[in-house]
Amino acid sequence: MDVHLTSTGSGDLTAQLYSQLRAAVLGGRLRGGDRLPSTRELAAELGVSRGTVATAYDRLLAEELLEARRGSGTFVADGCAPPSDARRARVGAIAPTPLWATTGPAADLVPDLATGVVHDLSVGVPDVSLFPLATWQRLVRGALRRGWLSTRTYADPGTGSAGTRLEAEIARHVGASRSVVAAGQDVVTTAGAQQALDLVTRVLLEPGDVVAVEDPGYAAATRLLTTHRAVVRGVPVDGEGLVVDALPDAARLVHVTPSHQHPTGVAMSRARRVALLEWAVRHDAVVVEDDYDSEFRFAERPLEPLQSLDRDGRVVYVGSFSKSLLPALRVGYAVAPASLTPALREAKRVTVWDGDTTTQEALADFLAEGHHAAHVRRATKVYRARRDALLDELTREGGLAPWLEVVPSAAGLHVCTLLRDPGADDVELAARSLRAGLLVEPLSVRHVEQRPRHGFVIGMGAVPVEQVRPALAVLRDVLRDALSASGREPSRRAPGGG
Repeated sequence: MDVHLTSTGSGDLTAQLYSQLRAAVLGGRLRGGDRLPSTRELAAELGVSRGTVATAYDRLLAEELLEARRGSGTFVADGCAPPSDARRARVGAIAPTPLWATTGPAADLVPDLATGVVHDLSVGVPDVSLFPLATWQRLVRGALRRGWLSTRTYADPGTGSAGTRLEAEIARHVGASRSVVAAGQDVVTTAGAQQALDLVTRVLLEPGDVVAVEDPGYAAATRLLTTHRAVVRGVPVDGEGLVVDALPDAARLVHVTPSHQHPTGVAMSRARRVALLEWAVRHDAVVVEDDYDSEFRFAERPLEPLQSLDRDGRVVYVGSFSKSLLPALRVGYAVAPASLTPALREAKRVTVWDGDTTTQEALADFLAEGHHAAHVRRATKVYRARRDALLDELTREGGLAPWLEVVPSAAGLHVCTLLRDPGADDVELAARSLRAGLLVEPLSVRHVEQRPRHGFVIGMGAVPVEQVRPALAVLRDVLRDALSASGREPSRRAPGGG
């Protein structure tokens, strides 16, 4: 307990101590049941007489803000503090710029799971129970034994040995699993893919530059780009991915998810990939390839990433271990052309320095010893079973087929669906589902400029296979009741725009 006294006259110390303790109790900094130091201890700490402290305590005891417990000491009385809303900090006169005055759309996509959710179909959430925790704990203990916590200097993003070793392992990992062409010096480790995009944006864009994003697309990326004062333009997506012919000529940067488009799930065709790279050369633009969950594949082999097709140094390949391992690890990376990596490392140094070197060292071991590849193989089998159950319920006649059309995809931890009824409101239907205990995310809120398509983005990472059918039964009942009540029967009319 911090108390600050100044001597300004006779009797003043007692009054100051009383006032500060009283303010701490009524302000909530001292809560009901908190034990105060003894009069002897506090007097010694403050350098005042014991009588000064005793007198202040006596006044607070008389006001029933404190209570004395025989043999235990002096405590803050229960129930003496005002409601929590009366204890909040000063409002203050400092206001953020309008850009930061409200949260972006990404913050509203997933409600608090404490609101009575029984079935969680949220997007981008892996099953943490699959994570090999015992192996990870062993590797973290090993990293600690090797002395990372005892390092007396800040790790340097350009030379830190933990970072350098992890970057080399990441280069081998993405080379073997995704055919990315990279060496360790081409990799910059980050706190997740979001920070990788942030660093790229910092070193490439000026306020007012035009940035192109997929529409619908990843709302968190759109929000981040907006905070850098970029002019964000939404480019339509069809069955072959981003429509390259619709890109604005002024775009300086293009953010794409070609392996498993977020959120529709379609894969960008090879012809579109080549066209996008040619467009980037013609317009002196950069392509950020966000490969966010392509480790989990359930059909044909993936197409080559844009990074491996790139011959002109136009692509920055961004990924993370949030989906394949744990979101809480917060480890991502950017694989960039040599002309860009020094700037990215400097941007990292002046913002977060080098991050958690213990986690980096443990992850380097995790990759080097083959645990990541083994985990992905095991997890893919689990997710495949959930995906098969999900698709069965979505496509069979007795399931959701009368109301929803599935957008074909071959990878990732979610499936996108479109409402067959063009007049249905996916936001309202998602709200009804939440009231029924089902968390499912609407598609329309992920649009930027294009005419919103209505449907649901259905995640399978957080739902056990045996709960897939009960979860979708809730959605089926919501759709049946809501659309029947509005006079609209199930339709086989397929919504356009795939």
